[in-house]
Order: sequence, then structure tokens, then C-alpha cells
Amino acid sequence: MADIIFDRPKSMTSAPFHYCPGCGHSVIHRLICEVIDEMNLRGKTIAVAPVGCAVLAYDYFDFDVSEAAHGRAAAVATGIKRVHPDKLVISYQGDGDLASIGMAETIHTANRGEKITVIFVNNTNYGMTGGQMAPTTLVGQVTTTTPKGRNPETEGYPIRMAEMIASLQAVKYSVRTSVADFKGIVQTKKAIKKAFELQLAGGYSFVEILSNCSTNWGMNPVDANKHIVEKVAEYFPLGTFKE
Repeated sequence: MADIIFDRPKSMTSAPFHYCPGCGHSVIHRLICEVIDEMNLRGKTIAVAPVGCAVLAYDYFDFDVSEAAHGRAAAVATGIKRVHPDKLVISYQGDGDLASIGMAETIHTANRGEKITVIFVNNTNYGMTGGQMAPTTLVGQVTTTTPKGRNPETEGYPIRMAEMIASLQAVKYSVRTSVADFKGIVQTKKAIKKAFELQLAGGYSFVEILSNCSTNWGMNPVDANKHIVEKVAEYFPLGTFKE
């Protein structure tokens, strides 16, 4: 009888993903579930998923998940954590959600040092609603609302969220990783584990993850991941900004 050397994490359901082929959300979901299993936290984890590509995260996470209105995940997570201080509470958000409509909740939650972990998936556009410009869209990047490319004179510059969050006094951990290659995936898993550990020790942690959006970028997954390594990470450098 053959030995099983690779299997689905217990914290992940068997439901097929709805994500586009090659999308980084599926990789990030698995990493979160692997860490939860390894830390034996499945029975005490609560995630919050707002509007965006990951709005159906509750179909894939085999632990408690609450849905939030667009941009309000950090506020909902705050309420859950204050009522259940012994739980691991995760706010799972995309860039349009976290850095645009939810910017106020994002900044004030971090500034108060709420004892939650924010997983921020940055694919430089509004992925679910048609590929519009997001606060993280690169200068010159073509989107459905910037057909000639983002112009900083009219649309401003991309916002570096990990650096902004790191500047706040109450924040314990702010890091940026990617899931564009094997090295990035390994670093992302380590960052997620550290973020969970610091939350349970009583602090706010923020993990920004560069992820591809092959469909809206008009690339195949291989080229999209190469684009992250060669272009996106140039403006959004990987690294730990506060620990």
C-alpha cells in the first residue's frame, strides 16, 4: 500500500475552487489552512471575507467564516475578536476592498492595534468586478477604467500598504511576500505563521501578498507570475517592514 505524501489540509473543504486558472487565491487559501492545521488552531479560528474574489472563501475554509460588507472586514473582525479574545481572527481582503472602500477601517484598525491578522491579497486591480483600477494599480498599467494606463497626474500613485501600516505605532508585524514562485510561497507560509503567532501573543499583524490576476492582466499564469517577479515586486518590494 502506497504512503500518502501529499493531501488536502483538514482545514480546507473538498469544494472545487471557482477562481480563474492559476489565480494566487487558491495557493494562499491552502497556505492559511496548512498553518492552521500545523498550529492546531482549526477549532478556534474565525475568518472574515468581504466582497471581492474571495467572497466565497467560506466554501473552502473548513472553519468558521463570517462575510462582511465591501471594505468592512477589519471592522467585523475587530468586533469578533473583542467578543472572542481567545480566537484566531483573520481578515482576508483584496486590494480594492482593503485599500479603497475599506481604507478607513484598515488604517484605524491597525492604529488601534486590534489583535487580528489581516491577509491582504494585492493583484493590482479590482479582480472580481471587471479589472478596474485599484489603489495598487501600477503607473502605466492598463485597466478597464484606465485604458491608456494609470496616469499619476490624474489618478495618483499606487499605495504601498505594508509600508503605510508599518508606520503605525500599535502594529506588531507588517510584511510583504508573494506567491509568484516557490521561494515566495515558502516565505508567505512563514509570514502567515508568524502573523498568527504574534496575534495570539496579543498584537496586530499584516501580511501583504503579491498575487497574479491572469484574466484581467491578459496573461497566462506563467507570464503573470513572471510579471510579479520582474515588474510588480519592483514597485512593491518584498520584505518585513515591522516586526
